[in-house]
Amino acid sequence: MTVVSEAKQQNRPLVIAIDGPSGSGKSSTSRGVATRLGLAFLDTGAMYRAATWLVLESGADISDHAAIGRLVGEAVYTIGLDPRDATIAINGTDVTAAIREPRVSAAVSQVATNLQVRADLVARQRELIIQAEDGIVAEGRDITTVVAPDADVRVLLVADPVARVARRHAELGDKVDQEAVTDQVIRRDRDDSTVAQFEAAAPGVTVIDSTHLTLEQVIDAICALADANCSVKAAT
Repeated sequence: MTVVSEAKQQNRPLVIAIDGPSGSGKSSTSRGVATRLGLAFLDTGAMYRAATWLVLESGADISDHAAIGRLVGEAVYTIGLDPRDATIAINGTDVTAAIREPRVSAAVSQVATNLQVRADLVARQRELIIQAEDGIVAEGRDITTVVAPDADVRVLLVADPVARVARRHAELGDKVDQEAVTDQVIRRDRDDSTVAQFEAAAPGVTVIDSTHLTLEQVIDAICALADANCSVKAAT
């Protein structure tokens, strides 16, 4: 019997929450776990990036927290949860590719640390998780502690800063130089840590250091945690 089948037999969806700093491999790992287990996939960071894209496109003053909070709060998100083809649109515009542009990466922390924006998006994320009838893998900054603290499996994925910067640089290619990538990874972690806990594991959260592991090894480790969790619950 599969992990997902065991969860369904217990009449509940399987929820896996994965947190971690920039470049730790959260997105690739979460997609891989969701694909292997047949679950939905939620990249919460993409929601903050979409909000940032909207702010930049609107020309609004990004430092006006109240105005930005209203703008983001009134936005309509359409999110595709297929791990093989995760998409996101805001107010009817597909921004799946646009949210990865350097200008969005450079500004996203300013929007993500807006407490009004954060409260709005956390509420939306919780609703998406609840609506995922077959289960979901959700990844981001505060999923294990705020968004889904009762998830079946909670993981903090970490990696050495040098490895994280190298991974992000390889991902972005020639779009940005090494200095810009380092700034985005290190500064964003510093900024986001003021409003989200992702640098130290909360009680009950499993830490996995991906520095010297392959992607498949990390996916294997998280799937093993999911299997162990379902087996324990089935026996109680």
